[in-house]
Amino acid sequence: MQRSGKDVWVGLFVLLGAAALLFLALQSANLLSLNFERGYAVSAKFDNIGGLKPKAAVKSAGVVVGRVDSISFDDKSFQAKVVLSMDKRFAFPKDSSLKILTSGLLGEQYIGIEAGADSANLAAGDSIGTTQSAVVLENLISQFLYSKAADGPSSEKAAK
Repeated sequence: MQRSGKDVWVGLFVLLGAAALLFLALQSANLLSLNFERGYAVSAKFDNIGGLKPKAAVKSAGVVVGRVDSISFDDKSFQAKVVLSMDKRFAFPKDSSLKILTSGLLGEQYIGIEAGADSANLAAGDSIGTTQSAVVLENLISQFLYSKAADGPSSEKAAK
């Protein structure tokens, strides 16, 4: 059986297309980062991180300024310790605050950083003390239903 030059080119084209699809899938799932320059690491503790995952974005004003490097549990304070890898290009004051936000109603979670007013900037190894935990949708729904159940019978009696 003879192989023609077209077979080689078609095979090469198929391999190139498969590699491009793999790259897009990894990039869209935040499993691939093409930033080869290491930033500075800062840590923070949260009471509840919700569905936050490693490699999640750290955003300020909608711009990605870092990534979540690792998540661990501190058994002394019973809080989640999150280590962030911040891009070297961006410097934030030491009194900056962090909060866990969600893209859309049921989207992925990321960390939002709000700059403070301190004259000194965060450096490698610093810890951010002001944090706001994730809003868990199930907790909001249960609080709403509980408050409606508590208000329900008394409001019906008042209407009669």
